[in-house]
Amino acid sequence: MGDYYERIVDLEVSGEEAGRLAQRTVDRMVAEGLITRETSGEAVYSLHVDTGHVPGPRWARAVADASDPTWLPGPVAVVVGRHQHVGGQGQDEAAYAVCPRCRTRTVVIDHPQQWEADEAIWRPFRDGIASWEETGEGAAPCSACGARVPVTEWQWEDGFALGALAFEFWGWPPLAPDFLDRFGRQLGHRIAHHMGKF
Repeated sequence: MGDYYERIVDLEVSGEEAGRLAQRTVDRMVAEGLITRETSGEAVYSLHVDTGHVPGPRWARAVADASDPTWLPGPVAVVVGRHQHVGGQGQDEAAYAVCPRCRTRTVVIDHPQQWEADEAIWRPFRDGIASWEETGEGAAPCSACGARVPVTEWQWEDGFALGALAFEFWGWPPLAPDFLDRFGRQLGHRIAHHMGKF
């Protein structure tokens, strides 16, 4: 048993702009009736915030199937700040990263032979991400071409993302594809979409 969530991560917003964009997005979602301004910590298990916005009267407009009348979704947590986000339960590292300069894929977790990260390979990424979270700047070297690439430019596996703004939908039915597309367009940036379990 556990609690399921879906997360939308803005991959491009700056740390300086994230708070303002979060507020505009919350205002829009309240106006659409998807959430309310009331907040609650019930059933919010985010690693970064303790509360989220209670669903609004028209929350069903965001999901693919709202046919179960007994389903009561949980809050939507808004995470502002530079963080790494992972979709899998117990996952902390990316399985791989692709260099945007030379397109080489660096394998961090060699599935199915390994289920944990190769520490020597992951360390430069981990250090670059820690620096980015703290200062807004961090890079990791590509072992193939030698370029020091900002960690926000590496292309990560689908279940791993770096971003300064995220929205976590706790206990909602699966979000509709058209809602995800619209949400990304309204943010004005590329997004990552995670499904996970706590």
